[in-house]
Amino acid sequence: MTNSAERALETFSVPTNLKLALLWTSLMFLYIYNDYFELYSRGKIASMAAGRIGPFEANGRAMVIFSILLAIPALMIFMSAVLPPLVNRWMNVTLGLLYTVVEALTLIGSRLSYQVVVSMEIVVTLLIIWFAMRWPRLPAPA
Repeated sequence: MTNSAERALETFSVPTNLKLALLWTSLMFLYIYNDYFELYSRGKIASMAAGRIGPFEANGRAMVIFSILLAIPALMIFMSAVLPPLVNRWMNVTLGLLYTVVEALTLIGSRLSYQVVVSMEIVVTLLIIWFAMRWPRLPAPA
């Protein structure tokens, strides 16, 4: 009888497109929870009621831009799972870079608790870029 320490755990290789979809899902959860907990910061609700989104006025144009910025990662969950590999790879690299920059900009002037989660978001977007760039290639035909 073998003891449990000698038995190897089962594993499988996760396809790159699934890794990317899971990373975008993680990013969305980080966004949602960070924004939710930010509502508890002093003056945040009053600022929102006054029509402000951070340093920006919450006018129609700004709301469309912010809506698009938040919709893209949500859509990338599905898109990463179904797009053809080459398109998938470059969309993930491009959007991963874009969102890394956007996240870095939100660090400026934010509270430490917010910065901690944004730092995790940056790690996730860098992992998206990393996995997309290292997408395995098929073996050359014989």
